[in-house]
Amino acid sequence: MMVKTLPPTSQTIEGEIYKTEVVSDNGTSALVVRSPNRLIPSAEPEAVKYNAAEIAEHYQSRPLQVLQRIITVLRPTLAFFFGLWWDSKRGIVVKNDRRRAVQLRELLTRLGPAYIKIGQALSTRPDLVPPTYLEELTRLQDQLPPFPNEIAYQFIEEELGAPPEDIYVELSAQPIAAASLGQVYKGKLKTGEEVAVKVQRPDLRERITIDLYILRRIAGWVQRNVKRVRSDLVGILDELGDRIFEEMDYIHEGENAERFFQLYGHIKDIYVPKIYWEYTNRRVLTMEWINGTKLTQTAEIAAQGIDARYLIEVGVQCSLRQLLEHGFFHADPHPGNLLATPDGKLAYLDFGMMSEIKPPQRYGLIEAIVHVVNRDFEGLAQDYVKLDFLTPDTDLTPIIPAFARVFADAQGASVAELNIKSITDELSALMYEYPFRVPPYYALIIRSLVTLEGIAIFIDPNFKVLSEAYPYVSKRLLTDPAPQLRTSLRDLLFKEGKFRWNRLENLLRNARNNEDYDFNLVLNQGLDFLSSERGAFIRDRLVDEFVNGVNALGKNVLHNFTYLLREQVGLTAVNETPAATVEQQQTLEHVKNILKILQETRGFDPVRMAPQLAQLLVNPGVQRLGQQIGTRLVQKSLAHLIRELLAAEDIEQIRTPRQGVQA
Repeated sequence: MMVKTLPPTSQTIEGEIYKTEVVSDNGTSALVVRSPNRLIPSAEPEAVKYNAAEIAEHYQSRPLQVLQRIITVLRPTLAFFFGLWWDSKRGIVVKNDRRRAVQLRELLTRLGPAYIKIGQALSTRPDLVPPTYLEELTRLQDQLPPFPNEIAYQFIEEELGAPPEDIYVELSAQPIAAASLGQVYKGKLKTGEEVAVKVQRPDLRERITIDLYILRRIAGWVQRNVKRVRSDLVGILDELGDRIFEEMDYIHEGENAERFFQLYGHIKDIYVPKIYWEYTNRRVLTMEWINGTKLTQTAEIAAQGIDARYLIEVGVQCSLRQLLEHGFFHADPHPGNLLATPDGKLAYLDFGMMSEIKPPQRYGLIEAIVHVVNRDFEGLAQDYVKLDFLTPDTDLTPIIPAFARVFADAQGASVAELNIKSITDELSALMYEYPFRVPPYYALIIRSLVTLEGIAIFIDPNFKVLSEAYPYVSKRLLTDPAPQLRTSLRDLLFKEGKFRWNRLENLLRNARNNEDYDFNLVLNQGLDFLSSERGAFIRDRLVDEFVNGVNALGKNVLHNFTYLLREQVGLTAVNETPAATVEQQQTLEHVKNILKILQETRGFDPVRMAPQLAQLLVNPGVQRLGQQIGTRLVQKSLAHLIRELLAAEDIEQIRTPRQGVQA
């Protein structure tokens, strides 16, 4: 037997917690957690991390056990679907049959944690699941059959080194919730704090691993033999296995909760419960008790005077930061994990299933959003290559018009009016037809977004997640200095070298609706960027547009000046004020609108801006920008003046012969 002690992972009141892995001769491992004054071994062997190769080796030598599990799953599943078919033949409306909905919930419960999680995902999709079934499937979130208290108390004693009565002053006689991986008791510490005590289900590892093994074998067979399936199904299952094994380690869940609080706890109206480390171990988690109501219990929330729709908006904003800013995201935001607190905050629970998305993928997703909004489907196809959906050698020629067809419904409306589910469905059909592959990280992102959108649709059928997301994306495009997003901003604002003022106006209008948007930040970063080498392309074209705008504004003044000058030198002049072009008038209107938007933006204060502008004026880059604008204005004005004078002289020369003929 080999014993390996890992570095300290967290602090407790008693001291540092150390993870110690005890590996036996047969390859299984047990986790021992110790602090300076206690050593507490776990009774149940448990792998620290998901290892597909070890699991495969284990079950390949146990074919009868695997066959028994397959029969256990198939027999009731086939019986259930045969019942649905028979009902339809007899004219029974299956989608309204509560008896069948109850049977489905009970079937998933019997099949175990892996299938319960499938039911939980379906329970958030009112657009896919009939209301009768939806109501039953929501019970899978926290109303599963509990396991006996005696086992739970035994686990508490094994994990924390003392019987429950020596640790908690109060502990509910029965679990107040039972979920797929554990059940929760309400308790009170000796120091008076109310806590939730989560205890893991027995025999969990064995039940999870055999299902993962079977599903992985099926996925591998499909991947090898069904040519149309190009996605990495095995990789997706391995990603799910990693997350579930992490979820079975409550120490890891506690660390996730603390990291989540550090990254997102500052967001307005987001609440993350505290972890009590001195009463937490691998199979027992003690955390702050949260009094709250599920987001889907809209009547109860409304009775408390809380706006459920607002809390969904808060959740969307938090999810955007998770996916696009820090990359550490909650991969299981079902209604049982999102509560409305009595003071109107959104509390997140259950940090077992978390995942990460790396910076290249985060920026790639934002770029893809910009290309969809911009109708740049060639750029969108390139995004899919960057995001590993397509190999670099893929012929994109037929894919680009296919993207245009997918988003054809949005041609007459804003993309924000679409929902994620509809886009996902359309893209799924596209991926089936062309050589796309779904990278493992993408599956959990879609699960997270689609689940959140399902809750939002339940609360408000007209809720559009993309519409709520665009202010945040606009803010990121205007303020994030990352080169990838600066390129996206350029692509959004320019088309064929021509500046699109309406896009800038929309960006500023959307961005000001974001809570984190600050005018001063945009002003400083914008000027820094425009005065840098990286901003040369946008700077040169903005100078052109600015000069054109000033030119349109001063056209009448300049014309009047040249009229007086021509009179002084004796040239015939016709004082007709030329109208500015339609394009120049539109530019002036956009500039006026933009100035109005800026004045109405949070943080706009002329008094506070004066010192900032004084500092900016001595910035060498800003001075170069001002000189460039001034030089171009002078050049344009002189050219216009000369053109006016020459034009007047040409007119005089033409008119003189005509007058002679008339005489």
